[in-house]
Amino acid sequence: MNWPQPTDFVQGVPIPPPTAWTRPGLVMTFNLECPGCMSRGIPFLKRLHAEFGETAHLLAVHTSLGHRLLPREDVEPTLVKFARDYARVPFPVALDLQGDFARAWRTEGTPHWLAFAPGGELLRSVYGSQENAQTRLQYLLEEWAERSDEESG
Repeated sequence: MNWPQPTDFVQGVPIPPPTAWTRPGLVMTFNLECPGCMSRGIPFLKRLHAEFGETAHLLAVHTSLGHRLLPREDVEPTLVKFARDYARVPFPVALDLQGDFARAWRTEGTPHWLAFAPGGELLRSVYGSQENAQTRLQYLLEEWAERSDEESG
């Protein structure tokens, strides 16, 4: 499974591949130069984390696929500053420097969302950050949270 290595994580605790997950999760590929990612994608993922962070894995992967291919030393400091100081993201952030992760998961651009079941099955692959994409993802996480509540209650 193509997944970021622990050294690829620049913010937060590294998350293992979905095949090791016991709860569902949502991964967003993004790029700092993507207006939709910055204005809608990251804020939406932060809202999802506030609401569903206890019931689902949430992760952002900065990818070069579809964007400028830059060396790590040109990307990482800016990404760390953005995640830590500007956006103050509460979820892990990983680097996909060559675009291999995004390519392997057949993302269509940025932002692109990958929803995984516990154990790693890819349930949804959603491109975009407009209202329609956000609504579909919101409903999916609400469904996951309901299941989690039923199982624990």
